[in-house]
Amino acid sequence: MESQLDFYQSCAGLRAKFHEALPGVMDAHTSFTEEVYKDGVISHKMKRLMALAVSLRTGCANCIIGQTKWAVELGATKAEVLEAVSVGLVMGGTPAMGWEWRVVQVLEEMGKW
Repeated sequence: MESQLDFYQSCAGLRAKFHEALPGVMDAHTSFTEEVYKDGVISHKMKRLMALAVSLRTGCANCIIGQTKWAVELGATKAEVLEAVSVGLVMGGTPAMGWEWRVVQVLEEMGKW
């Protein structure tokens, strides 16, 4: 099975190429993203956990991997990640269940499982 973190890195490389082609668009997106994820009333970590739940609902593989990775790097525990996944599953139903394995694999690859 392909490493989820390697897949995420390869996507980042392709995103960089897209950035070269449309720097204004990507700079605006990056700026917006950074503003949204800043610590506020809700912490950066909690926002990443929220985004993980949403990414499971939408079925975005790169988002699932990235949000899991970010949440863990921001100090989310395995239990917190799995609870966020459970929210995504309840909101996304069976289609979301087809994606939770990516979270398990990312946690394994990061030594958190």
